[in-house]
Formats: sequence, structure tokens, C-alpha cells
Amino acid sequence: MSRIAKKPITVPSGIDVTIAGQSVSVKGPKGNLEMNLHDSVSIAQDGAVLTLSPSIASAMAMTGTMRSLVNNMVTGVAEGYQKKLQLIGVGYRAQAQGKNLNLSLGFSHPVVYAAPDGISIETPSQTEILVSGADKQMVGQVSAEIRAYRPPEPYKGKGVRYADEYVVRKEAKKK
Repeated sequence: MSRIAKKPITVPSGIDVTIAGQSVSVKGPKGNLEMNLHDSVSIAQDGAVLTLSPSIASAMAMTGTMRSLVNNMVTGVAEGYQKKLQLIGVGYRAQAQGKNLNLSLGFSHPVVYAAPDGISIETPSQTEILVSGADKQMVGQVSAEIRAYRPPEPYKGKGVRYADEYVVRKEAKKK
């Protein structure tokens, strides 16, 4: 039994939720998101409370998944999501120019990453990158794509890492 599926979703004021069959759309100050629910899950709105329930008895796990996704949509349009990346290494730099992120990561050429719609990239300093947006999945995906250009290596720890990431360091080869 999924305990998450049984929890109701409280919609904050200023957030507009529209339900049309299996389609759920959420509008708020940070943007608009929409999603189609799985066929075995039904949603009901009672004022500012959303409840999800399984259409068939064996779909409780899918109901919990859909509840988490709808809750992420509501939180995203209300507050937004943010991931922070750090560049560690001599000469590693980042600079945001409009929708593009210019990275200098020790290659013979600069790396230019174009941010998708709905995602904003900021660089408070040359070695910090802030990825923010309303869609939690997109924020995580963009952060992972930026990190994949130069993941942290285990000997010196150089590379692009998440701000809260711990890199396990290896000992150098003995003579």
C-alpha cells in the first residue's frame, strides 16, 4: 500500500489547477505545466485540495507516483526548483550570456550550452552555476547535462559537481 498516494495535495493561493479528464494543468507565477495522468489513476479537486485514487485495486503504486508528479508541478509553479553547480579546477570558468552558458573546462575549445525553454541559468561567480525553473525534471536534466561535460575525477576532484556532492578521492599511485 502506498502511503504517499493517500496524502492530499494542498494547492496554495494564486495557483490555478485545471483538470480535463486525465490531463492536469497547473498555472502559477513561475510558469505553466501540464501532464497526462496514467489511465489507472483518477484525480478529484475539492476546493484547494487535490486527491488521487486508483481506478483499479492493483494501481496503488502508480497512484503514488502520479501524486508525487502532480505535487512537484504545484510546488514548481509556486516556488520553483533550483540546482547549484560548482566548477573546481584551475582555469575552469562559466559565464551566462542570455540563454547560453559558456564553459571553459580545459578543452581546446569553449563549450556552449543552450538552455531549453523554461530554464534559466545564472552565474553568481565564475565558478558557480545556478540552474532554476518550474519543472523539477528539466532542472535536474539540465544540471546533469552540464555536469556531464566534465564530471569530477577521483584523484584531484577537478570537474563540474553539484554543490552538495561529495567526491570520493582515491590515493595516488605509490612508488
